[in-house]
Amino acid sequence: MVENKKPEKRARGRPPVRCDDETRSMIIVAANPHFQENGFASANINLIAQAAGVSTKTLYRLFPTKADLFSSVVSDRIGQFFLTLDEAALAKMDLREGLVRLLTAYGDLALAEYTIAIYKLVVAEADRFPEIANTFHTQAIAQTNAALERWLALQADLKRLKIEDAALASGMLRGMMVMEPQRAVLLHQRQPPTPEEIAARAEICADLFLNGSRHRA
Repeated sequence: MVENKKPEKRARGRPPVRCDDETRSMIIVAANPHFQENGFASANINLIAQAAGVSTKTLYRLFPTKADLFSSVVSDRIGQFFLTLDEAALAKMDLREGLVRLLTAYGDLALAEYTIAIYKLVVAEADRFPEIANTFHTQAIAQTNAALERWLALQADLKRLKIEDAALASGMLRGMMVMEPQRAVLLHQRQPPTPEEIAARAEICADLFLNGSRHRA
């Protein structure tokens, strides 16, 4: 005798709703290449919403203006930098190891194709949209500068480095690490450096800096 099995009943109701944080992340991921390819002025919110798989209404609820969305794109990238950097672990490293780690993380950020494209966008459109220039400066430049300044000030307090102005030293280090290769990429003279090239440059920059500022008893 064959037993007839009753078909399983499907759960009724609407499909699960994504939380706002997940939706924000999806929109940021979609907006990132769109800004790079089209610039700020020509970026199309409808197309970004479509690429993210959300309605335009939802996008505007989470990001009321295009400038808010651009700010979140930059902020998301800088958040990844700080996760990679791990300042707590950095503080426990010896002097050279810590500086190499810091410069490598900074180089990976500043010399990435994405960052250079966003920097080019900001420079090109800053006069028309000063809010995006302010966003890039406060969220990208100022925050990464502050991380390096904090580390340098800590090493000076520990008598490992002999520096009087951590901000000035930070600017010199950052320029030595990224200015020449970043400028070459912007002028289409070379491709963005590889992770291996960035790591090697970080070691050279660290040694040059430490030879001139290491605290000697």
